[in-house]
Amino acid sequence: MKYLDLTLPTPQANLACDEALLDWCEAGHASEILRFWEARESFVVVGYANKIATEVSLPACRAHNIPVLRRCSGGGTVLQGPGCLNYTLILKIQESGPLHSITETNRFILQRHQESLTALTGEAIEIHGSVDLTIAKRKFSGNAQRRKRLCLLFHGTFLLQFDIPLMETFLGMPSKQPNYRQNRSHADFLMNLNAPASSVKSTLQRAWNAIEPLENVPSEQIESLAQQKYSADEWRFKF
Repeated sequence: MKYLDLTLPTPQANLACDEALLDWCEAGHASEILRFWEARESFVVVGYANKIATEVSLPACRAHNIPVLRRCSGGGTVLQGPGCLNYTLILKIQESGPLHSITETNRFILQRHQESLTALTGEAIEIHGSVDLTIAKRKFSGNAQRRKRLCLLFHGTFLLQFDIPLMETFLGMPSKQPNYRQNRSHADFLMNLNAPASSVKSTLQRAWNAIEPLENVPSEQIESLAQQKYSADEWRFKF
């Protein structure tokens, strides 16, 4: 597996990079990839099918110049910013392998992360809902995926040193929530993982045997997607 530690200048470009890497692998131009990037500014990201008016406090976002963006994968709405570590996995789908379905993919990847991060932190990390990593039923990582015919994108965020109370300002209560949340506020439901970003990165590199650096990236496709899709109101306010 190839390894890429790449944070691009804008949130739009970072979201576009994930989709471009998926398309690149689907077209046969790259092997499997593990990417990391860290948000430099605060912004909201809704899942592909989320309704912004329902999930986001738009007046607060506008008042504080917080961009509201949409990603290409499913899942819920998140607030990104400094203290969030994002990872991306681009994996090849094999019909007889553990990635043949959405449910099995979730289980396969999150169990690997659960075991690796438990060894790193010494905490009793559990999987709750379908795609959450938790400690004592408080969430520190949410995840989502998008599938194509040959390859899939699985990505997520680790809260490490994030200002969690900001969630209350810019996000509403999610319209859909896992049972274990029990209608808790963002501040009561979320937590930061007690681990530095460098340690989480190296731990997941070892877990996925992602040693060899990815030398080239599809820069033109990333730029095109960032400008024509991820910056466009037609995409951002699709629902």
